[in-house]
Amino acid sequence: MNPPPTDSPDFGNGPRQGSGRPPRGPRFFQKRRPFRPRPDGPRSDSPRSGALPEGGPRRPAPPGDGPRRGRPSHDRPDRPNRHEGRGSPAGREAWTDEPGGIPPSRMSPLQLAARIVERSSPENPADLVLRQTLFRRRSLPPSDAAWVSRAVFSFFRWQRWLADDLPIEARIEDGLRLAARFASRPEEFPEAELVQRCVPDWTAAHLPVGADFAKSLQAEPVLWLRSRPEFTEELFRRLPTLEPGPFADSYRYLGREDLFHDRGFQAGQFEIQDIASQAVGRICAPRPGEVWWDACAGEGGKTLHLSALMGGKSLIWASDRAAWRLDRLRQRAARAKCFNYRAVAWDGSERPPTKTRFDGVLLDAPCSGLGTWGRNPHARWTTSVRDVEELAAIQARLLRHVADSLKPGGRLIYAVCTLSHAETTAVADAFTEERSDFDTLAVVNPFQPDDPPVTQMHLWPQDTGGNGMFVAAWRRL
Repeated sequence: MNPPPTDSPDFGNGPRQGSGRPPRGPRFFQKRRPFRPRPDGPRSDSPRSGALPEGGPRRPAPPGDGPRRGRPSHDRPDRPNRHEGRGSPAGREAWTDEPGGIPPSRMSPLQLAARIVERSSPENPADLVLRQTLFRRRSLPPSDAAWVSRAVFSFFRWQRWLADDLPIEARIEDGLRLAARFASRPEEFPEAELVQRCVPDWTAAHLPVGADFAKSLQAEPVLWLRSRPEFTEELFRRLPTLEPGPFADSYRYLGREDLFHDRGFQAGQFEIQDIASQAVGRICAPRPGEVWWDACAGEGGKTLHLSALMGGKSLIWASDRAAWRLDRLRQRAARAKCFNYRAVAWDGSERPPTKTRFDGVLLDAPCSGLGTWGRNPHARWTTSVRDVEELAAIQARLLRHVADSLKPGGRLIYAVCTLSHAETTAVADAFTEERSDFDTLAVVNPFQPDDPPVTQMHLWPQDTGGNGMFVAAWRRL
């Protein structure tokens, strides 16, 4: 899609597994269960991508509120019950039954971070547990909430450096010390050690893991904003810690204020959107008067960007299989004063949501989220090779299903926030080979506008300062 998640990790977002998973079929069709503390301790048998980054806003929003970081995908599970643990008897009982008899209201920030780490599992990803925990602890001072967020993510980011025989609180403190040391003296960490420890062992067979990539994963992520042009001057006056980004209306946020309570955010003056996600919209390059389909729109981060690039003119169809995500899209669009869209349900089948023939289709497909591992370190240890393989098959199928909705001359953009070969070049090359009625389309890398256009591109986090992303483009003949 990440403080509250936004459109990235803004994803947000990926496959899941566990005891409740169906015996066959892709994992992300499994319905996600609401967070409940488990009497038998955490489990660790399935992944989820998306994250709550340490940079930027420090207080996660309630579940389902605020833009999601880590791109929400078309086939993600249903929304967790935001009232679980608040009004229900089961929730009240779970939250008073604390290890050692310590009620959550009396926990220190370190105890709260340990509680979140211990209860994080494949079914209950760390970013979700953190978001729900801090939502219930809304009275926690912002500085303490920020510390808890950084402590949780540092633990998972430096997990392979931590001694298993130490208490969880001691390991969390060690993770914070490693994070601080890496931020100030990265040269003290041997490159070979970073490459070996920062990701699961299976990763090297599916994407190149070099020293620069490893360093980008171990650094705290950057928070990126996209503003509406008419509010840029006001944003700089109110948020002096902004720095201009690589694109017009893109900004890097260096402050610690809770942007989800900022009056400019609430008024739709800016969106929190990863810079790689912003690059995808610029690669689409929609023009006023064109009709586009954002096929896996999720909560609408890229839909809003396409609308802004089109000057609010013409029409964008935005589809998703989850009604609650479309509801969030409508809320975000209203806040951003975006009205040139139509939100519709689509289950990813061969039958599109409309008979309209489009000038452009963006397929921001569900993926393993390997490109978000810097922002979501917990997902490194819950994602598997099987997830990559299953999602690659789903991506290929979705490409086939959206392709026929393009008019002759229409543009098809395939984007995934992952970097594995199976989900990127393999999917794109197979589609090119399969569809003789499509020709590859060379597009400009927005980060390197002077370089020759290419038909496929990898946006690496060490080069962009954002999530890892892959993009391929075609034109229908």
